[in-house]
Amino acid sequence: MKGSRFSEEQIIGILREQEAGAKTPDVCRRHGISDATFYKWKAKYGGLEVSEARRLKSLEDENRRLKKLLAEAMLDNAALKDILGKNG
Repeated sequence: MKGSRFSEEQIIGILREQEAGAKTPDVCRRHGISDATFYKWKAKYGGLEVSEARRLKSLEDENRRLKKLLAEAMLDNAALKDILGKNG
């Protein structure tokens, strides 16, 4: 998956520009982003502070890692059940 050109701090700064009264199309044009990207960011980061955005990112990374570990454990469990089922 392609990473973002913008950090969480930059994204929140862009959202703050619009909240301060700048028009959305002007903000998007100035930063080279689409309206869809802006509104996706607004849905995800709207109302967050920079520290909260960092925490959100770390929690998402931890969640991704834990889901991967769970999937691997479930595969191991299924393989063991298959082996035991053939032997029994």
